[in-house]
Amino acid sequence: MIAILFLLLLIVLGVVLMLTGGAPSLGITELIIISGVFVVFFLSGIYVAAALGMLGLLADLAFSSRPTHPFIGEVAWNASKNFLLVAIPLFLLMGEILLRSGLSDRLYRALNVWFGRWPGGLLHTNIVSCAVFSAVSGSSPATAATIGSVALPYFAKTGYNPRLVLGSLAAGGALGNLIPPGISLIVYGLFTETSVGQLYAASFVAGGLVTALFVAYIFAYSLVRGEREVAPPPMPWPQRLASLVDLLPTATLILMVLGTIYLGVATPTESAALGVTGALLLALLDRRLTFQMVHASVRATARTTSMIGLIVLGAFVLNYVLTSLRLPQMLAGMVSGLPYPPWAIMGIIILFYIALGTFMESLSMMITTLPVVFPVVMAFGYDAIWFGVVMTMLIEIAMISPPDGMVMYVLQGMRKPPGPITDVFVGVLPFLGLYVLGVGIVWAFPGCILWVIR
Repeated sequence: MIAILFLLLLIVLGVVLMLTGGAPSLGITELIIISGVFVVFFLSGIYVAAALGMLGLLADLAFSSRPTHPFIGEVAWNASKNFLLVAIPLFLLMGEILLRSGLSDRLYRALNVWFGRWPGGLLHTNIVSCAVFSAVSGSSPATAATIGSVALPYFAKTGYNPRLVLGSLAAGGALGNLIPPGISLIVYGLFTETSVGQLYAASFVAGGLVTALFVAYIFAYSLVRGEREVAPPPMPWPQRLASLVDLLPTATLILMVLGTIYLGVATPTESAALGVTGALLLALLDRRLTFQMVHASVRATARTTSMIGLIVLGAFVLNYVLTSLRLPQMLAGMVSGLPYPPWAIMGIIILFYIALGTFMESLSMMITTLPVVFPVVMAFGYDAIWFGVVMTMLIEIAMISPPDGMVMYVLQGMRKPPGPITDVFVGVLPFLGLYVLGVGIVWAFPGCILWVIR
């Protein structure tokens, strides 16, 4: 990992020297120094939030002719009181309640009735269950943990390829942030001042595209390789229709959370509050609502919210300092003046994020790079909503990229009996390639996701 980091740094330095004729300008020099210091912080194990805040202070003291650190407290306060931020703990709390309420078991059983007889059987159920649960979760690790806890026992006594099972669950879990209500979409909208409702609409289409690619691959793989588990006996239509009752709780939550946003009835924050209320009511109806369950959900939410909140505040401080130094504007102007077409620059940015995702946590990857990359993308005339969806897809790719993808380790920790982590790495590779293909489709045909907001 250290070798990769320094290799990337050397590549950046080499590209800068090449583009600037061998002697970087003062602004580029500052950017290289700031990037190098962040790499040192990252390698030394400093928490990302602390690294971002310290980097902002050091950059201000070292490079600013008019120090801005007296105003950093006001910057952090203005960022923390944004109403949109309230949606993050609410969506996290909703996911934690659903994780402990048993809703996922009913969802998985009902979908298996409809997809279990397809070539690929339960593997389709893995993908579709994750996609549906993502629409009420907003978190990739939570989606993988919830559906994985239900799905893995189903496969214990079957003949499915364990690597393909783990790969399908990891790939399905990596839909958690892409299919609304994704936490990263809220953070992106907050940083770039774009509509979260429009981000949700476009990312919903992108999530459907990626889900379809996964299902098509499993279908084709099962037909070509002939590795199909024995299909369950045919189920009469009355029983099939009766199984839809188990989908009603999830459908109700999706309508409460996403329907109110798309219809313009509620803001993302208000819909998150409705989602928490709905999750509590569902837990009460299933007789799973206990003080211990709510207490565990709140504690888990508080831990995750604290981590995300500190990273966001540290990123706002760094963003404020970088903007005061005009480094993003300078970089955008320099890149936009290069004799390369916009698609070539965007291709480099996409490859950069794919490489970065192999060793860096996804949310940190977005927050630390967005202040610099976003102005460059806008300088080339790309749509802010489109780039938000593409960046979220790249973040999800990071979630399942060996060797540091978080979703893979969540599933590895749930395996009973435990096996080598290489099973997850190998199993997820085809789906990782399909996710990259999905990015390529959205990149080549932006209208395939933007039509919904036009």
